[in-house]
Amino acid sequence: MFPLAGALLLPGGKLPLNIFEPRYLALVEDALAAGRMLGMVQPDKRLARGNNGPGLYRIGCLGRISAFEESGDGRYLITLSGVARFTIVEEVEARRGYRRVRGAFSGFAADLQEPQACLPFERGILVAALRRYFARAGVEANWDTIADMPDAALVVSLAMACPFDVEEKQALLEARDEAERARALLALLEINAFEGGHDDDDDEPKAS
Repeated sequence: MFPLAGALLLPGGKLPLNIFEPRYLALVEDALAAGRMLGMVQPDKRLARGNNGPGLYRIGCLGRISAFEESGDGRYLITLSGVARFTIVEEVEARRGYRRVRGAFSGFAADLQEPQACLPFERGILVAALRRYFARAGVEANWDTIADMPDAALVVSLAMACPFDVEEKQALLEARDEAERARALLALLEINAFEGGHDDDDDEPKAS
């Protein structure tokens, strides 16, 4: 398990990670030797800290290491491709410093299917909200690339890339289906277009 606040991996998405902490270097090495799979999950600040670290949200996402590079200075640069969500059943004994859990995939079979057209509203509504959000954040976007993206890929990419707070990211992860995730994304874009950003003081690493 790789607990990382603010890092969202969704089925069908790709998450680049810069790995440098010894325990997560060990995690990547073990994952490469055993199917290239590892789980991403966010710490839950509402839960008490345990012996292994912060409490975790119950739902995370399994990812496959689809790209791997050694930096030359002891870091690994990897890309995780989202496979399917899981529910943490229990935490088991740590290995080489990193946390491990037993997960259940029941209820998430649809994650393994090809994503369908998922927008329950006109695409222009989402694009307009995105323009307001980017304008508020001072972000220059490649609108031609955005226009060329299929609906499902656009929702996944925006959900993962936009700097929403931990709770908002988790809500996107836990959405029942693609349509519900699209509605949640639209709501978050609209809310954040008119509000300031969110600070997060979680003590887990922010970029490793």
